[in-house]
Amino acid sequence: MKIIIITLVMLATLISCAFGIDLMLGFEMKTAWRNAISPFRVMEVPEYFVFILLIAIYLIKKLYSLVNKRISRKLSKMVE
Repeated sequence: MKIIIITLVMLATLISCAFGIDLMLGFEMKTAWRNAISPFRVMEVPEYFVFILLIAIYLIKKLYSLVNKRISRKLSKMVE
């Protein structure tokens, strides 16, 4: 429960910081709110590449651990 609350508090803090910065930069309230809530609309091309790279690394790690578990299960069955 603590983890969920901490995560929500951090999310609210970061969104409010982004919202405040946009307001200080002179954006309208509607534009600042849209930028704070939907970060994918304001991302540039290099940021998309980094985002995709991080997701790919995560998926590769999960796939590697899954393959490792299957191999170790097969080896343990062969030894028995």
